[in-house]
Amino acid sequence: MIGFPCDQFGDFATGSDKSSKEYCRTRYGVTFDLFSRIEVNGENASPFFKYLTSKEINPIGSGDIEWNFAKFILDRRGKVIARFRPSVVPTSDEMRQVVEQALGEHI
Repeated sequence: MIGFPCDQFGDFATGSDKSSKEYCRTRYGVTFDLFSRIEVNGENASPFFKYLTSKEINPIGSGDIEWNFAKFILDRRGKVIARFRPSVVPTSDEMRQVVEQALGEHI
């Protein structure tokens, strides 16, 4: 799991990258790697997030990121196989099933 802090949702990732990472770790218990802050929506969106949200790549879950902690699951080739709303917990049965199925297909 990796994360990309973004300040497009209610000023949650303000300050330096270091302070954003510390906030995520202390406030939300984030233990996975966090990259530098990026934009995920709009004209200045990261090319990676333009890819993740494009209708051609992800027809079922395409469109703008609605809030921090949106989640995408990619297969080993980088194909988007699932997108989850921010409210879905990473350890949920719903996410676990998708990951286990993807891993099972490649073992």
